[in-house]
Amino acid sequence: MRATSLKRSHSEVDVRGGGADDLDGLVALEQVVFAADAMTRRSLKRFLASQTADVLIAEFAGEIVGCAIVLSHPKTSLARLYSIAVLADYAGAGVGPVLLAAAEDAARARGRNEIRLEVHENNERAISCYRKSGYDEFGRLCGYYRDFGDALRFRKRLLGSDTRWQT
Repeated sequence: MRATSLKRSHSEVDVRGGGADDLDGLVALEQVVFAADAMTRRSLKRFLASQTADVLIAEFAGEIVGCAIVLSHPKTSLARLYSIAVLADYAGAGVGPVLLAAAEDAARARGRNEIRLEVHENNERAISCYRKSGYDEFGRLCGYYRDFGDALRFRKRLLGSDTRWQT
């Protein structure tokens, strides 16, 4: 099931699956939110066309205010939250948690039982959001980011009664 059929809302923010028409807006969002680490137009176009990626768009009044990209490898039961971005003007307005929940829904729709992510060790707002949403920290990647900052690794179980973590 593609994320284009998934919808979530919070107040006046809607989340929907992305399409080719969203490419320019996604490129602009990446450049504003991530500056030095922004994905290229080519990468975003590839994710929009991929059968194993869900690109989720958060909109407010017709404007793209956030995005999440979830990758699901066909040979594992894991999903990866590859990227989540929210415009600074919408930070603290609930957009991040709604996008995160939509990402989890997309992973569940693909039959994944666990979702993982990496986050910069200094991104306190995102780390707090992940912890509040039930994610557990399970590792660190030293010097992962362009600024040589470490990435904290988080994961969350999504489906079924299996209590073992995937390795």
